[in-house]
Amino acid sequence: MQIASIIPVKTFSRAKSRLGLSQEKTEELCKVMLEEVLSAISKSQISKTIIISKDEAAFEIAKKYDTIQIFEEKENGVNAAVALSEKYLLGNNFDASIVFPQDIPLIRPQDIDELIKLQKTPQVIVVPSRKFDGTNALLRSPIDIMETHYDEDSYKIHLSTAKSKNIPVTFALISRIMWDVDDKSDIGFIMSNIEKPALAEKLRNLL
Repeated sequence: MQIASIIPVKTFSRAKSRLGLSQEKTEELCKVMLEEVLSAISKSQISKTIIISKDEAAFEIAKKYDTIQIFEEKENGVNAAVALSEKYLLGNNFDASIVFPQDIPLIRPQDIDELIKLQKTPQVIVVPSRKFDGTNALLRSPIDIMETHYDEDSYKIHLSTAKSKNIPVTFALISRIMWDVDDKSDIGFIMSNIEKPALAEKLRNLL
């Protein structure tokens, strides 16, 4: 079973405006979070990771983890980025994919493997964000079983779309995948639940 992870990466300087940080700190935070996500994925059962971005700094980080890098000429949102990755995966005989965001720094390899254990074919698995306002992991098997809908209340739309197409769908609550960083309240939550000493030190120095 060939399972790929897909990580759409928004240009660091344009990301996370709701955190109210300086551009320099925002970019550094994005780098730290992406590195944590890639590190966890690299130790999991994922076969290959695809990074879709136009940010060269993201690609420099990704190179350390034997990823496939797809350059976007123009950022057209997560759905367009995922569609780009699908062309590569379908052309290289991958069986399933999992879309992850770049901002779930507490994720661990066992969280990913727990998600993979739930996988069947055909199937869609949705892991929502902590605030239940987004999708923090979307597993699709096969890869083109359903289009993605990353917009407002995306996890609800992903669930309803799968059901409307009679696709078996699972709603999975995996805490460290659900814990993302979108605003200042998320920073406080992350810092109070962090289990990675090195990451905690990096974040304290940064924030």
